[in-house]
This record gives sequence, structure tokens and C-alpha cells, in this order.
Amino acid sequence: MSFFMPKAICLDMDGTLLNNKNELKKQTIDVIQVIREKGIRVFIVTGRSLNEIYDSAPKDLELDGFVTANGMITYVEEKKLVEHSLSTDLVQNVILSAREHGIYYEVHPNDGQRLSLKQDQSYMKDMIEKDKPEEVGINEWLEREAAIAEDIAWVEKIPEQKYAKIYCFSTEHKQMDAWIQELERMKKEEDFTTSSSSYHNVEVMVAGVNKATGIKALLELYNIAPEDTMAIGDSNNDLPMMRYIGYPVAMKNGTDQVKEIVKEITAFTNEEDGVRKYLQEYFSINK
Repeated sequence: MSFFMPKAICLDMDGTLLNNKNELKKQTIDVIQVIREKGIRVFIVTGRSLNEIYDSAPKDLELDGFVTANGMITYVEEKKLVEHSLSTDLVQNVILSAREHGIYYEVHPNDGQRLSLKQDQSYMKDMIEKDKPEEVGINEWLEREAAIAEDIAWVEKIPEQKYAKIYCFSTEHKQMDAWIQELERMKKEEDFTTSSSSYHNVEVMVAGVNKATGIKALLELYNIAPEDTMAIGDSNNDLPMMRYIGYPVAMKNGTDQVKEIVKEITAFTNEEDGVRKYLQEYFSINK
């Protein structure tokens, strides 16, 4: 295989850039900046909202673009390049059904703090304040503990504003499967899309929006072709990105579905600084 020199690199966060404690190490950031100095654009492409990115990344992190909420909002230099939003009616309907099914949820506005209804605080806190189930990933569990402790604004009613996504979670795989089936039924009444990054979550977004649509806007801005782009990811919400760009790379800890469609698999997991080690080796960066 001939050497592929990308003009842009798309990097997922959870399970990719971040370790299992949701940490982005300075050594990884340093390697990314060396790559940018070579004239290669670097984007974060994540299911997280912008606020959630900075839960784990330094506030002064400089990159060439951010695709957030699985493509719902794309930023360049902190300005919105692309913005989608869910209808308030859909948000309210999803919350009502989530409550009926005992599903934990967070509503993420396009701007500002994530929200949940105060009347649902009790059952949601009860779910997260128990011991972590063995099958739930530590990174996702720590995110929920932090959200319950300090990140969620508990409100009496959902205000009229723009919403990027609804994150839904369950400690039980079977309960999440049943909830996803309920969302599929709801899609017959209102058009939206869903995406999961683990067996325990699903996110609700605008129909036709995904990581690839967010990347497309950035590549068009910088006049870069998808075939000249590399991406590194690990989970099934990365599949649209992996199919769209020219050189997809899976994390060693990635899902089988992701690994089936990539050019390479990293030698190390996210817990072993897999992205940093891969990029150092690929671009011959001194350790």
C-alpha cells in the first residue's frame, strides 16, 4: 500500500482521544499540534456537545474545527458553521416516553447547560447513585456521575430554544434495546434519527444528520476532498464518518463493525494512548 498523506484528520473523542477516565493527555495534544504545523487540518468529531468537549479538553485547545453532537453543530474558531436543532415538541415527546420507560435522559441545547426535568430527578439520581454495573463502560459511567452531580440544570419545564440532541442512557442493555425500539416506533410520527456509541445509550438528533455531514461542511470550507482525509474512531456512531472519508482508521478497542470497513487498526487502545502512538509512528514524529 502506498503511503497516504492526509490533508485533514478527523478525531473522535470517547474511546479514541480520551482514555477510560475521560482524560485528554497533554502529550496527545502536543503531537496533534506538530501535525497541524505540517499544514494538516485537524478536527474533533464527536457525539459530545461543545460544553462536554471542554469537560475533558483544555479551554484553550486550538484546532481547525469541531463537529459536535454527531454533526448537529459544527464550529470553526468558536463560531457556528452549521447548526441544526430539534423541535421542542419532539423533545417533550421523547422526555415523556423516557419517563414512562424509566430511561435516564439529558437534553442538550445548542447553547448553554444540559437540562432535565426536576420531576425526573429522583429516579435518574437513583439509577446513577448505585454501584456501576460491570457491563457499563467506566468512561460513560463517570460522565453520568458528573452530570448528576453538577452538569445538569434541573428545570420545571423545557424552555422554547434550540436543542442539539437528547442523550438517553440505561444501566440495562435489554432496557435500552426496548427503548430504541420505542424510538423507532416514534419515528413513524415524527422524522428524526438516532445514534448509539455503546449498548447503554442512544442519542436523538435531526434526521439526515451525522458525523459525516458535519465533516463535509468543514472540508468544503477548507477546500479538501473526503478522499484526502483520515479519520480515527472506535464506535458505531463513527460509521458514517468512516464511510465518508478516504482513510479510516479504527482503534484497537473499536467495535467489529468499525474494524470491518477501515484501512488500518491502531496497535494500542485508547487506554494505552493509542491515538498518540499511532500518529507519532505514522508521521514520524520524535517521541
